[in-house]
Amino acid sequence: MAGASYTCPMHPEVVQGGPGNCPVCGMALERSDVSAEPDDDTELRDMSKRFWFAAILTVPLMFIAMGDLLPGEPVSRLLSHRWRAILELALATPICLWSAWPFYKRAVQSVKNRSLNMFTLIGLGVGVAYLYSLIATIFPGLFPASFRGPSGQVAVYFEAAGVIVTLILLGQILELRARSQTGMAIKALLDLAAKSARRVEEDGSEHDIPLEAVQVGDQLRVRPGEKIPVDGVVIEGGSSVDESMVSGEPLPVVKNRGDPLIGATINTTGTLLMRAERIGSETLLARIVKMVSEAQRSRAPIQKLADVVAGYFVPIVILIAATTFVAWSLIGPEPRMAHALINAVAVLIIACPCALGLATPMSIMVATGKAASLGVLFKNAESIETLRKVDTLVVDKTGTLTEGKPALVTLTPVSPTSESELLRLASSLERTSEHPLADAILRGASERDVFPAPVEDFESVTGMGVRGRVEGRAVAVGNIRLMDNMGIDTTPLADSAEARRSDAQTVMFVAVDGSLAGILGVADPIKSTTAEAIQALRGQHLRIVMLTGDNQTTADAVARRLAIDSVVAGVLPEHKADIIKEMKREGHIVAMAGDGINDAPALALADVGIAMGTGTDVAIESAGVTLVKGDLRGIVRARRLSQQTMANIKQNLFFAFIYNALGVPVAAGVLYPLFGVLLSPILAAAAMSFSSVSVIGNSLRLRRAKI
Repeated sequence: MAGASYTCPMHPEVVQGGPGNCPVCGMALERSDVSAEPDDDTELRDMSKRFWFAAILTVPLMFIAMGDLLPGEPVSRLLSHRWRAILELALATPICLWSAWPFYKRAVQSVKNRSLNMFTLIGLGVGVAYLYSLIATIFPGLFPASFRGPSGQVAVYFEAAGVIVTLILLGQILELRARSQTGMAIKALLDLAAKSARRVEEDGSEHDIPLEAVQVGDQLRVRPGEKIPVDGVVIEGGSSVDESMVSGEPLPVVKNRGDPLIGATINTTGTLLMRAERIGSETLLARIVKMVSEAQRSRAPIQKLADVVAGYFVPIVILIAATTFVAWSLIGPEPRMAHALINAVAVLIIACPCALGLATPMSIMVATGKAASLGVLFKNAESIETLRKVDTLVVDKTGTLTEGKPALVTLTPVSPTSESELLRLASSLERTSEHPLADAILRGASERDVFPAPVEDFESVTGMGVRGRVEGRAVAVGNIRLMDNMGIDTTPLADSAEARRSDAQTVMFVAVDGSLAGILGVADPIKSTTAEAIQALRGQHLRIVMLTGDNQTTADAVARRLAIDSVVAGVLPEHKADIIKEMKREGHIVAMAGDGINDAPALALADVGIAMGTGTDVAIESAGVTLVKGDLRGIVRARRLSQQTMANIKQNLFFAFIYNALGVPVAAGVLYPLFGVLLSPILAAAAMSFSSVSVIGNSLRLRRAKI
């Protein structure tokens, strides 16, 4: 674990180079990244040792202190009050000094750092109870009548101090164990990573190598039942691959030559020969772990409420405890000072704000891990909180609604240009282009045995098309805006182009030497899951808007098939962000889903940017949510998880606020005048520990949530 950094789940701005305690809240720090290595359980082991030591001594301590209430011979007949106090002192001292030592250290540290926290209250409460009892045992004559009971003895509270320490240690153990479970979803992914790979050498020999030895470009053999070692592409063979551990989809995906492979997924049937393309920290699995780890440490806007309350809470509690002491010492029943002390301690112990601080970060940590197991990656906690409020979803067409793998389906030349000549000139220009439609034309040319020619003076016109010189002829390929810009008449093929657009084809015009030479029709098939996803999103009362650079007719044809609410067609890449901006000005909370470089500005500007995991790195970096498989059904899952996570956080905050709102007054003794009820510090300690554990337990329910 050398070089690992540690941070606080409640205060992620706190980062240090090794294990320790948070200087703000005193909690044990956790690793800031998620690792397959075993967790550092030093804190848990230390707390466990202190707990068992305290528990062993607390049992006889309680027996002596409460012996008169137990069946059998009363302890008071066997031991005098002074000898009972001395025995209790002997048993409580190791508990209150050694077992409770971490609490005192953190309490002192909180004062030094001017950041009062739960350990300030614990240290103060236990310390006061123990020191008071110590003085009462050694120097009982120092105490006036207001401290003495009916028998004239000064009461001691060693059993309260001992049991408080034991219960708080138990609460710390349960809390540490529960916190360790928040990263289990990601640890499960890490455990699935392959440990070795089978490399195929240039001479055809094969041998197993450690995963760390794999290099980009290596050819690797993956046999049936084995894990894909790293990200890469199939170069030979065919099989079905189980990608459920990173996509959440249970059905295996068929892989053939040229298809991408994801490291850590499982090859089920055939043998594959693959080429390694991403290794180490560049693999999808490593990027998922990094993104989720960062998201788990981010802060949701709702956390600001808890932060503001916590900032004032501890000083107010200390003031309430002091007021409780003064009130009971002045107007309480005899022995007034003893009642004043015990009630002030109860206030200090029950009011520990740990549950309040844990309410939000625990839910966020569990939710991000749960989302990752479903193929949804949240970049930060703010995205989780905002996604549930979205009322408008803007989707890019190509690569988001569609496969993003368009195919050339029609060729319509203008005489005297032939189909093969039209395709040869167009493919020559498109060979230099990076647009998805260019790949479709090149594949179409290759399938028809048409070979591109060399190009000179190539120029890409953003949002319109490309142009250049092919064998001395001026050639342009693009949409109608490019043709209009060049003054080329497209009316001869206007009807034909419109018919193809009505069939959801994207039409590209080809001009040669200033005259129209023909049109190419390219169709991008709609993803098989898109219709189901759109229907589910509409069921969540989202307005769906499609943005596309395609002609209005083509866009409308796609929208009709998918029942999309609104279409904005003919959009240039630089104008996508303007449309998002306008929607936000109208008061909409907007999510934008896209996959290309030209989507990045719009993704960044949207309230929530959603990137297809099959898209570009730029789009993924600009988005708040990434769908690993580029499946829009992931948005449905993400929205449901967002709603359940925020409900879970609100439940946690409600429990924490109500617990303190009711617990502190009861501990202060407000029920005593009416019902004669006082809250023992022992019960206060149990309630405090239970509140923290209950908040964590409620957060962990998200792991079993149906999304």
